[in-house]
Amino acid sequence: MKTIKLLIVGLLFFAASSIQAQVSVNVNIGTPNVNIHVGTPPVWGPVGYDEVEYYYLPDIQVYYDIRLEQYIYFGNGKWIRSRYLPSRCRNYDLYHGYKVVLTDYHGHAPYTYYNTHKVKYYKGYKGKPQKNRGQYKVHYDNGNHVNNDNHDNHGHDHNDKHEGKGKH
Repeated sequence: MKTIKLLIVGLLFFAASSIQAQVSVNVNIGTPNVNIHVGTPPVWGPVGYDEVEYYYLPDIQVYYDIRLEQYIYFGNGKWIRSRYLPSRCRNYDLYHGYKVVLTDYHGHAPYTYYNTHKVKYYKGYKGKPQKNRGQYKVHYDNGNHVNNDNHDNHGHDHNDKHEGKGKH
């Protein structure tokens, strides 16, 4: 009986020593647990706001998510995310239109404050003068005049819509 117990203990010891377990624990004390990636603002965006996440375009009542490079607009009874402006904004000039820089919002749904934004920043609203990050460029696509906004999607709705908060 004593021999069997020693044999069992030996087998358990052998099994335990041959099994490799790896445990990794990371503890960050005093560092923020926030991983906010701020994308590169578009060339039509205003200079001086490299760390913001959203613009509100009051003339067309559309938001722009800098991180995901998506426009956010209300259509068909819901908020839609798209790499392209809606067709109703086909002729909107991103370079010359006013951009409200939302410096105080950090989340995924700036339209939560849409009712406040559309009153405070009404169509035609102009705050302090803005300088764009890049030059206004014009190019022609199949003979049609198209403004270049660094995404080559100015005012075109290419049915690349993403609804709600989904990623592109």
